Amino acid sequence: MKTYNDIYLTARNTLREHGIEGYNLEARLLVATAAGKTAQELLRDLSLYTSPEVAERVEDLTARRIAGEPVAYITGAWEFYGLPMIITPDVLIPRMDTELLVDTAKELLNGRKMDARVLDLCCGSGCIACAVGRELPATRIVAVDISAKALDVARRNIAANRLSSRAICIQADATVSPPMSMGQFDMIISNPPYIRSAEMRKLDVSVRDYEPAWALDGGKDGLKFYKAIIKYWKELLRPGGYLLFEVGEGQSASVREMMLNAGFRSVNARLDTLGVERVIVGKM
Repeated sequence: MKTYNDIYLTARNTLREHGIEGYNLEARLLVATAAGKTAQELLRDLSLYTSPEVAERVEDLTARRIAGEPVAYITGAWEFYGLPMIITPDVLIPRMDTELLVDTAKELLNGRKMDARVLDLCCGSGCIACAVGRELPATRIVAVDISAKALDVARRNIAANRLSSRAICIQADATVSPPMSMGQFDMIISNPPYIRSAEMRKLDVSVRDYEPAWALDGGKDGLKFYKAIIKYWKELLRPGGYLLFEVGEGQSASVREMMLNAGFRSVNARLDTLGVERVIVGKM
C-alpha cells in the first residue's frame, strides 16, 4: 500500500523529468483529481494510505499531461483572480495576464461608478465576468460569446460563484453588429482571439492541439476582432464609458491607433508583469 504522499512524489518526479515547469502544483492537482479530493483535503490526507485504483488513475492522468494535455482540461478546474473556475476543452484556460483586465476595470470603476453595467465580450469561460462581479459587487454584467458550449461553461461558473442575480449570458458574434435591445454599457471588456492565423501552427502543442482554435485565431493580422468590436460595438458605450482590450505582444500600437481613429480619448496601455503592453484602455 502507498500513501497519498508516495503517489504525489512519484507523479511530481515524473512530471519534472519530462520538463513540466509547474511539476509540484500540477502533481498535487492530478493526485487530488484522481482521489476525488480538493487540494486542501489532499494536503490534510498526505500521510494516509490509498488504494491501488487511485494510484492507477494518477498514472493515467500523469501520462495524459506528459503527452501535452493541459492540466486544467485533465482536472476540469482552474483558478482565476482567486476564484475557482470550471474549465472544459470548449474554452480557453484563463491566463494570469488576463487578470490585468480585472485590475484595470477595478481601478476605473471603484469609487466612481459602483453600479456600472459591464459587457464581457468574447467571454469564454466567463472568468472575467466572474472576477469583475466578485470584485465590484454592485456591477451588472452581460457575458457574450459566439459559442453555445462556451456560454454553458460561463453560466456554470457564474452560478458556482453566486453571481446569477447580476450576470447573464447572451450568444452573439463579436465580428458583426450586436443584437437589438442590448442596452447601454459603462464598460466593455474584451480578451478576443488575437493570434495571427499563420502563427497558429507554431503554438506550443498544449495550446495548438488542445485549446479551441476559434478562440485563438485573430485572422491574418491578428486584429480582426479589434477592428470589428471597435466598428460595431462601441455604440453600446455610454458617453464617458470605457473600452478595455487585452492585446498580444506587438499589437498595442495598432490597437491604440484604431481606437483613437474611432473617436476614443485617453487611450493608453497597461503593462503586464513582463513589461509588455497587455491592456489597452480608451474612453468614449
